[in-house]
Parts: sequence; C-alpha cells; structure tokens
Amino acid sequence: MADRRWRASVPNLEALVARCLEASWPWLDRDRVPAFLLAGDHAIKALNATFRDKNKPTNVLTFEENGAFGDGDIALAYETVRREAKASGKKFPHHFAHLVVHGLLHLAGHDHHRPDEARLMEMTESRILARLGVPNPWRMGGGRGA
Repeated sequence: MADRRWRASVPNLEALVARCLEASWPWLDRDRVPAFLLAGDHAIKALNATFRDKNKPTNVLTFEENGAFGDGDIALAYETVRREAKASGKKFPHHFAHLVVHGLLHLAGHDHHRPDEARLMEMTESRILARLGVPNPWRMGGGRGA
C-alpha cells in the first residue's frame, strides 16, 4: 500500500477487500488473487499516462495477468475516489468497495464500452455489492465513469 490515507478512510481495509473478492468469486474467471495498489492521484496519473496514454488520474486501473509476473493488478487513486464519493453522496468505504468489484470484473473480462456491456456490468456489480450490504451505486446517481 503506497498511501496511508486509505487505511484511515476505510475501516478494516484488508477485510473489506477480502469480502469483495469472496462476494465476486462466482463471477470471476480466475482462481488467483490480484495485487492491489492503493495510491494517490499522482501515482495513478503516471500509470495512466504510461499504460493508457491518458495524462490524468482515474479512479481505478486494471492490468491483466502477465505471464512474466503477477495475477493481474488493480490500482486505485485516493483523491479521485474521495472526490467521487463526496460528489455522489456515497460513503467512502462503499465507493471503494464498488471500485474494487469493478476492477475485479474488468480482470474477469467484463467491460462497459457498449450500452449492453455496461448494463450487464452494472447489474453484476449491484448483485455483488448487495451481498456486501453496499447500496446499489447506480440508484444513487452513479455513472459509467468507473
């Protein structure tokens, strides 16, 4: 973990990530656990520029499994996630859980570029989050920005 603000903002951080993994398991196509980088906007902006040619921070980045190393990675930007949670009136841990699930589904091959893909991914996220006791983010004014 690169940024200590995550632990201060998400009680029982590791347990919540583990619960997200467990709740998502039926929808995942893998039996491996990705690595998580919980960083600030600066670090995520650098990754986004290097790997996505987008010179700006984003809430969550996913990196597919690479045969040379890793089982897939999920990186989240603290300031962006904090801003989004506040702007949408969501609890920070709930928005964090949503983005962890979102990243896991991306690693499992889900996407949201087309409207039909987006609907399926949103429905799947909602089902998983309900298992965690997290309100449906799409009913609270969320959007497809994740």
